[in-house]
Amino acid sequence: MPADDIILEADDKMDKAVSVLTDEFKGLRTGRATPALVDHLMIDYYGAPTPLKQVASVSCPDPRLIVIKPYDLTALPGIEKAIQKSNLGINPQNDGKLVRLAIPPLSEERRKQFAKIAKEGCEKAKIALRNVRRDAMKQAEDEEKKGIMTEDELTRFKTEIQKSIDEHERKIESILDKKTTEILEV
Repeated sequence: MPADDIILEADDKMDKAVSVLTDEFKGLRTGRATPALVDHLMIDYYGAPTPLKQVASVSCPDPRLIVIKPYDLTALPGIEKAIQKSNLGINPQNDGKLVRLAIPPLSEERRKQFAKIAKEGCEKAKIALRNVRRDAMKQAEDEEKKGIMTEDELTRFKTEIQKSIDEHERKIESILDKKTTEILEV
């Protein structure tokens, strides 16, 4: 496999690591209601784990309230149970037709905890980037040993892969800065 193909494959994997971090951050509470807070929930629907968005519509009529309206009323207990089991720290209010989630304002201590969780997620994403780089380097070094790649190409490859990882780490840092600001905002 030519060096450019290895770099493209590594770039793709690094983009996925950044994408996973972005998706994780959508579910991280900021004190403001957003449907993304409950997107990851899996509901026990007729004995099968089902994503919430497949059994209900989620809306935010105001910045402190999430309303979940199931398409089938028999899903209400499952939705309520999934919210209680989640780590959202919000008690669902079930009125028999829909579930309301009142988002309480976050205390300063809780904001700092969420900022710390965001930083940990960021570190996991950076570790994923380093693992991708390690695998790509190993692949390139193997090709150099086999004679498919020259020593100069390997040196150029190492420079290119480092540029790519630096760029992705900057993206991760900017995502973290944005999310931390959002979390710590009162």
